[in-house]
Amino acid sequence: MSLPLDLIMFGALIAFILLGYPVAFTIAGVATGFALLGWMMGDFNIQLMGAMGQRFFGVLTNPVLTAIPLFVLMGVILEKSRIAEDLLETMGRLFGRMRGGLGVSVMLVGALLAASTGIVGATVVAMGLIALPTMLRNGYDPKLASGMVCTAGTLGQIIPPSTLLIILADVMSNAFQQAQYAQGKFTIETISVGQTFAAAMIPGLLLVAVYCAYIVGRAYLFPNDAPAMSEHVDQPSGRQIAAAIVPPILLIVAVLGSILGGIASPNEAASVGAVGAILLAGRRLGVSSKLIVLATAALLTLAIAASILPIRLQRSDVTAGGYVIAAVYAGLALFSLGVVLHILRKAFADGLLKASMLSTLTVTSMIFATILMASFFSLVFVGLGGEDRVHDILQEMPGGPTGALIFAMLFVFVLGFFLDFVEISVILLPVLIPPLILMGIDPIWLTVLIAINLQTSFLTPPFGFSLFYLRGAAPKEITTGQIYRGVVPFIILQIVAVAILWTFPMFATWLPRWLY
Repeated sequence: MSLPLDLIMFGALIAFILLGYPVAFTIAGVATGFALLGWMMGDFNIQLMGAMGQRFFGVLTNPVLTAIPLFVLMGVILEKSRIAEDLLETMGRLFGRMRGGLGVSVMLVGALLAASTGIVGATVVAMGLIALPTMLRNGYDPKLASGMVCTAGTLGQIIPPSTLLIILADVMSNAFQQAQYAQGKFTIETISVGQTFAAAMIPGLLLVAVYCAYIVGRAYLFPNDAPAMSEHVDQPSGRQIAAAIVPPILLIVAVLGSILGGIASPNEAASVGAVGAILLAGRRLGVSSKLIVLATAALLTLAIAASILPIRLQRSDVTAGGYVIAAVYAGLALFSLGVVLHILRKAFADGLLKASMLSTLTVTSMIFATILMASFFSLVFVGLGGEDRVHDILQEMPGGPTGALIFAMLFVFVLGFFLDFVEISVILLPVLIPPLILMGIDPIWLTVLIAINLQTSFLTPPFGFSLFYLRGAAPKEITTGQIYRGVVPFIILQIVAVAILWTFPMFATWLPRWLY
């Protein structure tokens, strides 16, 4: 009897990752080794390797994945222009006088930053440097404070626009089409990024509400864990609140509204977000607020007018009035572009532009290298019979589709203790999801369930990334043990949120069905 090389290959991948080798190189090395081993044993057709070029080309030209660099750039610029500091300070002063108020402000700011930056590491580090010392000075339990900071940072994975949701949209779309083909349905129907974002909106807000309810409840049951701030803290004025909160909200509305409303594709919305982040950064760089407002108004006017009165100069029936309108559009665009270039010049002199571009390049390279090598890994895994084995395992689960889904969710949850969400998304899910869809499980609902499950991987010891981020930014008096114990209640709350979503699927399915 031949060895189950597909299962051995998957186990070897986890083992080598746990040894600390770079993920992309580990995936490629394991895939190459088992491809050669399977070829020598007669279990793998080496001619399948000829498909690698086409697979890589498909990944690099995928219009969904090309939105990732711009969304990352948007988040990095907002993080490095210290927008988070203004939000944390203002919200802390606003809610600080109630028990647990600082914790509630941390969660709300985490939600706002999630919807405007989507970068977990940046949010956790910012809150670890700013909010955590403030909570400790005001008598917060170190474990609770650490858990809140880690958890608030992970909201960037479930609240759109997030890198996780973009990757899941692509994986789910491919799996959905694969399942359709297996049923003999040759259709162009797919799962879009807009549907995925819409499906995650209400569950993301539900998570925020669950977290805040827990913090307030714990503060009133155990007052010493989350006391109110001292009375001498000044309440922020309405103008200060608006200055801190309104710009990120406008950016969120511009990005998500354009996607959910069908006005722009994810790539176009990501570029809007990047330009909007540059305009917001202009405030920190000393650019006139009036100039920034005028540029923003010009862009909004251009977007609305162009959607109502689109002009295509290449058409032969364009009138003189059409050329006048086109000239106005060009003037608005050139004015906004001039302001953006002025801000970029200041950002270059300040060092902000270089730091933002370097961080964007690093994060994007890591993501795409992992996706490319995972495509290589999945080709070898399928060639060794792994896809058929996973399908058979799920089909034989007791309880039918429900039992198979429970097994899949538990498997993803356990792997989250050891693997990053990108690795799970692009290695495991492409072979795990199609059989579940074939069993009749709603792909939109399944996407959100998996997203919340993968979000938990940032919190679970020993390899949760949020724990590492906070360990590097937390004060020395916070121990690693306190951080690990602090996230346990929030991991339980994540499981509760999954149970709620499992019981009431409409939380995930209602909005995308209404919009699409």
